[in-house]
Amino acid sequence: MAGAGGPLSRSGLRGREAELGELDALIASVARTGGGGLVLIRGEPGIGKTTLLAEAVSKAGSAGFSVGVGKADELHHLVPLSSLAACVLRGDRPLLSGDAFADLARNHDQRIWLVERLAEAIEARAGGVPVLIGLDDVQWADPLSRFALQQLPTRLRTSPVLWMLTGRREPAGPAEEIVAAAAGNLTTVTVPLGPLTGAAIAQLADDALGAAADERVRELLDGAGGNPFLAVEMLAGLRTADASDTLVPPGLVVGVRGRLRSLKSDTLRFLQMGAVLGRRFGFHDAAALCGRPAATLIAALEEAVRAGLLDDDGDHLVFRHDLLRQAVYADILPSARKALHREAARGLVAAGHRPIDAVPHVLRGALPGDEEAVALLRRAADDVLPVTPDLAADLMARALELVPSARPSRFAVGEQAILCLTRAGRSRDALSTGDGLLAGRPPLEVFSRLQAALGGTLWSMDLAGELRRRTEAALATGGAAPEIAARLAALRTLALSREHDLAAAREAGERALRAATDIGDREAHVLALSGLGEIAQNAGENAVALERFTALSAIDPAFLPEEIVAHLHVDDFASGQRLLLRATEAGATRQAMLLWAQGQHDLGLGRLDDADADFVTMEHLEDEVRVPVQQVNGRVIRSRIALLRGDREAAREHLIAARERLAAKPNPGNTAAVRFLEAVHAEADGDIGLAVVKVRQVQRESAFMRWRLLRDWVDSAIRMALSGADHELAEDLAAQADAHAGRNPAVPTATGVAAQALGLVRNDLALLERSVELLAASPRPLVRAAASADLGQALLATGRKQQAVAALTGARDTFAESGAHAAAARVQRALRDAGAAGRGAAPVRRPVEGWGALTASEKKIAHLIAQGHTNRSAADLLVVSPHTVNTHLTSVFRKLSINSRVQLANVVMALPDS
Repeated sequence: MAGAGGPLSRSGLRGREAELGELDALIASVARTGGGGLVLIRGEPGIGKTTLLAEAVSKAGSAGFSVGVGKADELHHLVPLSSLAACVLRGDRPLLSGDAFADLARNHDQRIWLVERLAEAIEARAGGVPVLIGLDDVQWADPLSRFALQQLPTRLRTSPVLWMLTGRREPAGPAEEIVAAAAGNLTTVTVPLGPLTGAAIAQLADDALGAAADERVRELLDGAGGNPFLAVEMLAGLRTADASDTLVPPGLVVGVRGRLRSLKSDTLRFLQMGAVLGRRFGFHDAAALCGRPAATLIAALEEAVRAGLLDDDGDHLVFRHDLLRQAVYADILPSARKALHREAARGLVAAGHRPIDAVPHVLRGALPGDEEAVALLRRAADDVLPVTPDLAADLMARALELVPSARPSRFAVGEQAILCLTRAGRSRDALSTGDGLLAGRPPLEVFSRLQAALGGTLWSMDLAGELRRRTEAALATGGAAPEIAARLAALRTLALSREHDLAAAREAGERALRAATDIGDREAHVLALSGLGEIAQNAGENAVALERFTALSAIDPAFLPEEIVAHLHVDDFASGQRLLLRATEAGATRQAMLLWAQGQHDLGLGRLDDADADFVTMEHLEDEVRVPVQQVNGRVIRSRIALLRGDREAAREHLIAARERLAAKPNPGNTAAVRFLEAVHAEADGDIGLAVVKVRQVQRESAFMRWRLLRDWVDSAIRMALSGADHELAEDLAAQADAHAGRNPAVPTATGVAAQALGLVRNDLALLERSVELLAASPRPLVRAAASADLGQALLATGRKQQAVAALTGARDTFAESGAHAAAARVQRALRDAGAAGRGAAPVRRPVEGWGALTASEKKIAHLIAQGHTNRSAADLLVVSPHTVNTHLTSVFRKLSINSRVQLANVVMALPDS
């Protein structure tokens, strides 16, 4: 124990032995098992969270952990990634250099990309030593740090990374969201801190005073309510009081305020200016807010540090505890606070700080009509939009509130708010904001600008009809600036792409494209090409679609996924693979859509396991950014994959999920896809009548989607129609396939499927043979196998058994090689019924657990990870996304019932061929 006048020892740990033991156990577990963990220390201010965290961090450091600890700040809670900055930039060996971190935080515009790079840095460090990352006061974490903390613990669950967070009690706050995101994926522990017992408080008194506290002191300490921070502040007051003074210092009851009264007026004013700036602030910024040269305030700074109110870390001044800052701040009159926050915002910007650094002060101090504050909020929203669109939307909503309705600038602010809200996925709010502004009867030019801004909103909401109505109304009123008129025309093209008259849509799109190029407006150019690409795809004109999307991605690389998929539709998988590699190496934007393209690529090549993992990852990434684009189609495809594999239960689960997601995005394409999936399930359940009804629905209600939906699956629909004795429907489908081939004469898949379709409908052996010949040039093995199976059945019916067996055996083997075990089994039954086993053994399904349950890709990744590769280095070797590696690795760990890379290495080493 310390003697009288010495430092307070173990002030936050008296009475915390059980909690510290729990943290010690988790530290040891992470080090021993090599798996991740997360702990939340929760309690009221001053209860000892920070001290307990510091003690645990110290123990982890002694145990060989690489540690990084940061603290979120109440008045810096908007600056993107500021909360995690200290965690990765400080510590024994910083995870990132300052330059590397600045590159992440400022120069890239994708949250997912940024989080993955952080994960790579942490994972690389954890490959050598266990890592502890601690964040104090997580309730004030900035939105981007919160986003990262919701992803990183699960992403790094297979590495020895321990996350330690402290936070206040909030039923639905950031801390609870982070714990909920990690729960079920790794060990999560919540350590609640309640008031200290009377015995523990007495021990604190003994520590501070160097002798047993007398009854008078114990009675006074009852006023702390078991809060160790308040108790320590009271004890500090006793230690500094005159020994002969028999009066109780007035600050003893409330902890801090009595100590503030003893400070010189300059020191108190300096502290108040610092409290306005935040818990951590710059000396020069506080001096500027005081209106004094910094040199004249050195004495005040020294007194504040001597009084134990401030610490100086060399770069910034820091209030020693949040309660200290809050006590100082609370003594500033409310009206003065507002004025000081306004001054603080101006001073920070004048000193060269980023707009977002000044925004917290704007939010606390701005008054309606403050144009300077509005301008600052707009600049800050622009800065943070790429990485935290929700925050940008909130800032613009506040900016709009500050602009009186009579001011013309309200429309420009509102337009920016619409764009930010739409980007954040808050389309209903964006539409409501826009309609509210339009109700103000703005000038015609402004009316057109607002309708153009709402175009993306309406498109994202699948309101194509409303988009057409509004764009046509805006164009008809006139008064739009040339670039706005071009954008409106291009948006109208997008709307028309969803209608049945695609020839008229194409003409409108060509006019819009000419207008965009003549004016030189990039946004209009992008919109027009996007609309023309959509029209070509809906018309089944794959070469034209490729031309449009290639031109589009040349202007905006974000549309590279559309170009990749367009290449696949013309059977150019080599170009698709090349572009996927380029996009992966470049860290392309729209990574969820890139995974969609990767999934289409793998599906087309018959890599069912990889395609399924791609679509799982795609949905996960869309969930992370809360922008569901392809989730309905992803689930439809995954359900079909499950049926091909023979997993009826998973197939039904995906159908249910597809229906649920359809309710949120009921556009014609999604509706057609789900109806067709329902037909496939009805056929699998033996209800051919229902299957035919569903296919007819697709043909009747979604004619313009036929080319996109049944491009490669028309043979399946024809078999349903023939089984249901609906020859008219079968002929309609075959004619559709023939028309598609006519639009794509150079695409082997299109011409081969058309021949197959006609061969099925006409029961024409020669056409089925021609189909197999044409499809020999197709890169799609599942399509080839289906045509060979149809040919084999037809050959059996004509008694040509030897040729039939060859065709059926080839189909069976191709299905089995792709993992389509149910399809392979059906062909095997046909061989058996014909009295011919066929060459080779019957397909064998994988088990559901153990090494044998792993797919080929999972085994490759398991070997690489066991050899010490990170997700990134494994992804580079396999030329896939690190996100896909993570999805495969999750499946590996589930199938092997393990939870760390160490355990995986042990499993791989024990294999007979290792």
